[in-house]
Amino acid sequence: MSLVKSTAMRALNGSFSSSSSFLVKLTQPHVRRGQAQSIRAFSVIMSPPSKAVVYERHGPPDSVTRVIELPPVEVKENDVCVKMLAAPINPSDINRIEGVYPVRPQVPAVGGHEGVGEVHLVGSAVKGLERGDWVIPSPPSFGTWQSYIVKDQSVWHKINKDTPMEYAATVIVNPLTALKMLEDFTTLNKGDSIVQNGATSIVGQCIIQLARIRGIHSINIIRDRVGSDEVKGILRELGADEVFTESQLEVKNIKDLLINIPEPALGFNCVGGDAASLVLKFLRNGGTMVTYGGMSKKPITVSTSSFIFKDLSLRGFWLQRWLTPDKAKECRSMIDSLLSLAREGKLRYGMELAPFNNFHAALDKALGKQGSQPKQVIRF
Repeated sequence: MSLVKSTAMRALNGSFSSSSSFLVKLTQPHVRRGQAQSIRAFSVIMSPPSKAVVYERHGPPDSVTRVIELPPVEVKENDVCVKMLAAPINPSDINRIEGVYPVRPQVPAVGGHEGVGEVHLVGSAVKGLERGDWVIPSPPSFGTWQSYIVKDQSVWHKINKDTPMEYAATVIVNPLTALKMLEDFTTLNKGDSIVQNGATSIVGQCIIQLARIRGIHSINIIRDRVGSDEVKGILRELGADEVFTESQLEVKNIKDLLINIPEPALGFNCVGGDAASLVLKFLRNGGTMVTYGGMSKKPITVSTSSFIFKDLSLRGFWLQRWLTPDKAKECRSMIDSLLSLAREGKLRYGMELAPFNNFHAALDKALGKQGSQPKQVIRF
């Protein structure tokens, strides 16, 4: 049994072998009764073998990832074995594989960071979870791109099984970012407004919808593109009050474009460069711009007058800093609230489900090889 345990633990810790499976035979042709009782006393519960996307070094995700089979893992008394149902390919997952994200697992590692699964087995001391329950890792946990995961029960948060699978799989990284940014930087009251660039991103779409629910106006900036009028229509259907392309804002006083909407106190920037400057131009005196991304890879440039005469504040937001075990209760309460909105159809965004067997095709889409694509969600 020790050989089974040690092999499984090596797989769990990332020491993957090149073989796709392993087999251990224990042969005891002449076992006396006392010996049989001793063997039963040391028996263990094992997970099924798991197919997983692994990478043994950092680099281009389409080059360094491969799908292999991992051996069974021991399910200890406080452990829960979860059969994964779905997990997204997030930009931060890609950055971890590339080795450029500030927090990443040691290689070799299994990819993925969030997702949803169904309880398959529970350890003897586990309470509150049973076979068939739907759970998500909260805080998110490394290694969700595999068919079975074994982790301590404290990692898993039980959710309502009526939740659409793809929303349960993607609730943390994007929707939770939107909700936290709306709540953490200034007090927004009904009738107030916010401004953001990158409005077509999932975070941007969530901000629009969460703001609308709270009676907060949203001013949204999108890049110039073919079909921008169609994009504007989609965002307005979600609840956007105003949607402008960047070229529309090449005027001296962009605030003249606002009708019956107060100057925003809060702005969100995920692009950088000139798009960030447009957010700053909309903000009222004493306003705050929160940066949570830099898609253009260009720096933020702020005029001296914005600091001196408008007293603007620049802040940063990184969800990872807040996703800690001591914040788990608060985090899970917000997750439940967001999933409730998803079940009611009040929170929605575009996604594409892809079978696990087609992982690398979905990865190519996530890497932008086929142009702009919906978020890719792997279904196991």
